[in-house]
Amino acid sequence: MITISTVQLWVHDQDEALAFYTQKLGMEVRSDVTMPEMGNFRWLTVAPPQQPDLAIVLMAIPGPPMMDAATAEQVRALMAKGFAGTVFLTTDDVRASYEELKARGVEFTEEPEERPYGIDSGFRDPSGNAFRLTQVADAVVS
Repeated sequence: MITISTVQLWVHDQDEALAFYTQKLGMEVRSDVTMPEMGNFRWLTVAPPQQPDLAIVLMAIPGPPMMDAATAEQVRALMAKGFAGTVFLTTDDVRASYEELKARGVEFTEEPEERPYGIDSGFRDPSGNAFRLTQVADAVVS
């Protein structure tokens, strides 16, 4: 069986991302390893505590030789627009989670709103990555 274990998000600043994901979103650190033999490459992962089989890599945008300057700038531009991908989070009570995250300093781009598939809201992390926080309607869950 194939399962998803790890996903990656580009971040501008790993320390800023780490603070956001742990302090504001309530995730926990899964690994934080710096490898001097790889030019001090930092492997930093976080995840929701209740999902032990999943990790999100908070990956710094690399320079040459891994990524040329033009490509790195394109990635930054897409992130700034919120178009470098979207992470979908679900909750049993989107309005309560919305209020909890707002109280922790998460700035939402969209307040919770009724949709055909449930109640949906949106926010972005400090690097511009888009997030959807959704309470999925019972009729949609299979």
